[in-house]
Amino acid sequence: MYIVTAKEMYDIDDYTIGEIGVDGKLLMENAGRAISEKVEAIIEKSNSIRVLAGAGNNGGDGFVIARTLRNKGYVADIIQVVPNEKITGDALYHKQIYEKIYGKVSLLGDVDGLQDLVNHADIVVDAMIGIGMKGKLREREAAIVSLLNQSKALVIAVDIPSGLPADEGITDFTAVQADHTIVVGAPKMSAFLQHTASFYGIWKSVEIGIPPQFFQTIANRYVWTDDQFKRKMPIRSRYAHKGDHGRGMVIGGSSEMPGALLMAIKAALKAGSGLITAGTSEKVRQMIASECVEAMYKTISAKDGWLTNSTPLSVNAYDAIAIGIGMGRNPETEELVKRVIEEAACPLIIDGDGLTHVKTHGETLKKRKHPTIVTPHPGEMAMLLDISIAALLTSPFHYSALFAKQYGVFVVLKGAYTIITEPSGQQAVSLTGNPGLAKGGSGDVLTGVTLAMVMQDQSIFQALSNACYVHGKAADIAVAANHSYYDLLATDVIHYISQVYRTIS
Repeated sequence: MYIVTAKEMYDIDDYTIGEIGVDGKLLMENAGRAISEKVEAIIEKSNSIRVLAGAGNNGGDGFVIARTLRNKGYVADIIQVVPNEKITGDALYHKQIYEKIYGKVSLLGDVDGLQDLVNHADIVVDAMIGIGMKGKLREREAAIVSLLNQSKALVIAVDIPSGLPADEGITDFTAVQADHTIVVGAPKMSAFLQHTASFYGIWKSVEIGIPPQFFQTIANRYVWTDDQFKRKMPIRSRYAHKGDHGRGMVIGGSSEMPGALLMAIKAALKAGSGLITAGTSEKVRQMIASECVEAMYKTISAKDGWLTNSTPLSVNAYDAIAIGIGMGRNPETEELVKRVIEEAACPLIIDGDGLTHVKTHGETLKKRKHPTIVTPHPGEMAMLLDISIAALLTSPFHYSALFAKQYGVFVVLKGAYTIITEPSGQQAVSLTGNPGLAKGGSGDVLTGVTLAMVMQDQSIFQALSNACYVHGKAADIAVAANHSYYDLLATDVIHYISQVYRTIS
């Protein structure tokens, strides 16, 4: 499932219609019928339905939806919210079909007249404004949206809630707050942004006859789905041994944050690492070794509880290394991070406090010849880019790709929708996870899972996508089983990793 901007979706439509020759009227018919099937799964035969149709493809879909629902015996009225001259092209064609079967379409005059119609409806289908909107809504459109948001009806949006921008980077808008959205073709960027995602409500997508390869040639973002995980997660050979699944090292921990390291190494082992060594101070080793007897330990010298750069480390003895978890931000620790960046001839994952040190060693990062993965939360990503958190959250796809390309690294930007970006700019979004992960330690667990994944037989990008999937899915299974968003702990997530793997066995 690809993620598109408004322009990309228009380009895909234009190519399908202009170059391939699929009639736009047929695509609109397909869209309306597919959306109607999704609507039927939400509504009841006894419901009173109002379809609000605007201009353009969105309104055209509305005419097909109203006709299809009425054909199936639903009580569905259509209200055209724009003047007749605004209905042209394929939308006009489908309006005329509707009129030939069910008579004239009701035309909205005074906006106040809509209030009574909406107040007496159980369901309102929003087919007013699609992805082609530029700028803010006009006064009349804004009044309709406001009225709709105040109504008690269940609101189902067609493709995108009216008034909502399709793309990132836009914060000044007025939009319909939908309960459900039926996305046409592919989800738009705004379905994954913190300030716009909630307007969609629960969303599902429908396929309307556009060949999948057209999305691949135009869009470079997609959703990492259950199906992709099940197809692309490497299957283990019955003849495998521990060396086949990676010798990994986690460097971090401090006397103030020993638990971070413990969670990372336990998650790495639970997620499938063959061998894991924890590089930490003697004090931290004593604190955590009995809690994870399956790991090995390498003592690193410490000063005042923080790791230093004075201990010899054979960093090239490992298939992948993770560094930064709970290790602190003092100058000695910074030198240790710099040294590992320079010397590690394997995939390197940098998380937590390690990211703070990365900021002053960007040029060193660029010189690495082996894959580097940074796993920031929004505050850390904003710090690395010298921008505000608000600016980052408004355009996370853009800024993730900017950093990935500039430094030649893979970026895992954590959030409600985690965005994975490779140095070329290709991006994936993980939909797994829930609010229970908004708690200390969740990022440490993800780092451990990521370390395990990058040591398996798959590309780095695929490994990161699978890691985010497994981490979030484990949290989802935990909540479905016997936890809540409130009580879920990062250590609980580790326990449920096994249940995720059982889905592919």
